[in-house]
Amino acid sequence: MTICATEDTMAPAGPLAGRLTIAADGSYAARLARHDDAAGSWFPERWTLSGPEPYAVPLQGTQPEEPDSALLPLTDGRVLILRRVADRFAVSLLYPAGPGTGELLLGAVATPRLTLLPPAPGGTLAYALAPEADHTTLWRVHGGANGPERVTRIPGRCTGGAWLDRGGRLLALDRELNGRTKTVVVDLERGGETALLLQITEESNDRLLLADPDSGLLLLRSDAPGHDRLGWGVLGSSLPVRFPECLRPTGATLTPFAVQPGQMLAPESCAVAFRMTAASGTWLGVWRPSERQLRQYPAPKGWLPGTGLWTADGELLLPYATEAEPCGVARMGVPGVPGVPGEVVERVKAVGAVRAVEPVGAVEPVRPVEPVQLVEPVGPMGPMGPVRQAEPLRTAGQVEPTWAGAGRPMGPMGPHRSAGPEQRPAQPPVEHLEPLEAVEGPPSGEAAESGGGIVPDAGDADNRSTASAQPSATDAEPQHIPGHPQMCRPVPLQEAPLAARQTRWSVISGPVRISGGGCAAG
Repeated sequence: MTICATEDTMAPAGPLAGRLTIAADGSYAARLARHDDAAGSWFPERWTLSGPEPYAVPLQGTQPEEPDSALLPLTDGRVLILRRVADRFAVSLLYPAGPGTGELLLGAVATPRLTLLPPAPGGTLAYALAPEADHTTLWRVHGGANGPERVTRIPGRCTGGAWLDRGGRLLALDRELNGRTKTVVVDLERGGETALLLQITEESNDRLLLADPDSGLLLLRSDAPGHDRLGWGVLGSSLPVRFPECLRPTGATLTPFAVQPGQMLAPESCAVAFRMTAASGTWLGVWRPSERQLRQYPAPKGWLPGTGLWTADGELLLPYATEAEPCGVARMGVPGVPGVPGEVVERVKAVGAVRAVEPVGAVEPVRPVEPVQLVEPVGPMGPMGPVRQAEPLRTAGQVEPTWAGAGRPMGPMGPHRSAGPEQRPAQPPVEHLEPLEAVEGPPSGEAAESGGGIVPDAGDADNRSTASAQPSATDAEPQHIPGHPQMCRPVPLQEAPLAARQTRWSVISGPVRISGGGCAAG
């Protein structure tokens, strides 16, 4: 949402009755409404726009208000009122207090003319301009320590007013000086320092009509093309100001009053709402810089001209007041593609939130392989390493295979039938050997599943005894068994290729020099 003062809002002395002003965050609005009595007196009225349905609360005091009293709603629900009293202006705050209205006097400004500026970002401060013959005084009428405070004094006659940032620091004003009107920017955090903001040519009159702090889009009016025309540019861009032909309709006057917010760094995608005025009446115009065409729509019945705000999803809110519904807001969804001219589009529903993808759970780390314990040789060393010699059995029996010197079984053994009683010769008491039934083929059952058991050797096919658990000693390593790993000679530190590694480190990790350069704005 963007609230800015247009040329009509800041016009010299004129009645402000019926004009609606919206707060900085769009939560409240205020205007002067008229009683239904015969006198038709005026009273302040506050609108609440942040609820499910808008409603109005009268803030009338003990006496009627003058039609030139100015109102400014704050985000806390109070309404600032500026009344002319003799040769000065009184500043007060109005708020609901039970069945009546509470009023807090802030102070007075002694000046022949005082005009409220648009609501400042944040919604808690209020500023006003006091133009005189050769200078203009900027006043902070609300938010100071002791009532109204003078901020700065600007040479020339200043009008207009638009905020350039969300922090309320930069204020743009149209200053008339030496017969020319240029837009200047006032830095409120540096004591009111001023600098030139908009100047197309030295001889042109350039006025800022609307500014969007999010995208930097600027809407302006200038006579640089030869006569007054509407143009647009981007704050801080080096590109020239453009004057679209579609913003110069025949027989109608365009006045921008709202721009779509939230379009960060995308000024060409911002939708701008215009009030179109002609002899036939008043209606709406919607334009985007990227579309390069002006779409026109009929205004809702009872629309308060020049008042409205955009939502971030592209919905235009237009306040209206009729006899049947004295406080209402028309919602107008304007699509991004061209529609039928003069047709009000139905409300556009916002896209639902997309469900976030659940994160994948943490993966358990792989456990390190346990180191193999080396065993000391027990028997004589053969080509296969240390193998314990086992004497052949005279009769069939069962032997539990073991690793030499370790005493660890190869795997679980399944039950087998014994061919006869066990006959075992006397052996040294190294370890107890349990009987094992003879088998004629590969192991089955639990032995097959676990990879354990004994596989008979092909050379013992005719031997009528159970195959030995240990392989037969051979003079050379068999082809199907991997050889014993050979020992590698350690490389001395002096022989390591230090020069190659140092060269590679210097090439990869050496400093990189980045040449300087610039970036063109826009």
